[in-house]
Amino acid sequence: MSAARLLHRVSGVPSRIKTRSVATQMVEGEVLASARGVVGTITLNRPKALNALNLNMVRKMYPLLQEWNCAGDIQLILIKGAGEKAFCAGGDVLAVSASALKERAGEETTLHKDFFKEEYRLNFLLGKMSTPYVALMDGIVMGGGCGLSINGRYRVATEKTMLAMPETALGLFPDVGGSYFLSRLSDNLGMFLALTGHRLTGADVFHSGLASHYIRSEDLPKLEEEFAGLKKIDDALVRDVLASYSAAEVPEFGLKKDLEKIRRCFAGRSVVDIIKRLKDDDSEWAKKQHAVIGKMSPTSLKVTAQQLDMGSRMSFAEIFPMEYRLSQRLMEEHDFHEGCRAILIDKDRKPKWKPATLEEVDDHTVDSYFRRLPTHRELELHDHYVNY
Repeated sequence: MSAARLLHRVSGVPSRIKTRSVATQMVEGEVLASARGVVGTITLNRPKALNALNLNMVRKMYPLLQEWNCAGDIQLILIKGAGEKAFCAGGDVLAVSASALKERAGEETTLHKDFFKEEYRLNFLLGKMSTPYVALMDGIVMGGGCGLSINGRYRVATEKTMLAMPETALGLFPDVGGSYFLSRLSDNLGMFLALTGHRLTGADVFHSGLASHYIRSEDLPKLEEEFAGLKKIDDALVRDVLASYSAAEVPEFGLKKDLEKIRRCFAGRSVVDIIKRLKDDDSEWAKKQHAVIGKMSPTSLKVTAQQLDMGSRMSFAEIFPMEYRLSQRLMEEHDFHEGCRAILIDKDRKPKWKPATLEEVDDHTVDSYFRRLPTHRELELHDHYVNY
């Protein structure tokens, strides 16, 4: 299928419009798509909402990416965010929370089920694509934004990048593939980032391993133009072009001085073990991390530690059904909705967690969150979702 016909199928733009002008025909859409030569570009277009991801956006991107992945005239896919502030600041968790609460009240609604299921299928697709996929992570990258970038092959950070997975502060867990990519970071950085919600900025995203390249923000338009001018693209050429734009001088890793402590203190398999290691360390750094963790949802902390421990031994395809089970079980609990209230609605930043302490979080209850859902509710991933 040609790029123009595909864009018509996804966005309603008439196929007779030349693909070079498609973006100008879609300025009101939440997802902009354009094709220039052999390069397909997706722009997340909710700048006032920091390009936060909603179900409508997922449903627009999934078929487009699936088709571009097997369309012979598209040899490279770029994804970026509109505006100057964010790539994607996360998923629309308020809509998800509202849906789950409505169902609890007896209303018929499925958004909180559909969003996670379809978002995780999109994340899985990104990790299995054969067509080179480059995420331009300029600005804020959080939660769902990590899923749209880190699962892909090429992840470009800039000096403006600010990346975090703050889900434990929301009563959730670092999903969208975090079970896989966080658990495989060196020096136990993944566990540190997951439990504390620490914000990586600029070159630190590259040094952590979450970005594959570090390029100055002002050079991104030139990078896009160079890609658009190519007649034939393969992975070797993508790597060469990205390397040619990589910053000559990369700032030193901001966490370098703390790596030994992170490696040692966050080596524990359980939150209780990690807290004990922080207490034993007794440095100012360790006391700070202990205080930060103490503000997070105790249930989320225990779930997250177990999630990353299990994820470190699972395949890429196995982690998404696990994450879906966790998402649906935590939708039924108190803390996620309380976290949304405290952080995003009332913004008092004073959540009242239930249970309130780690000691009160029963390990058997945590284990139950990981159990299979009824067969008809399980997330299934098949090769036809990928078409590679």
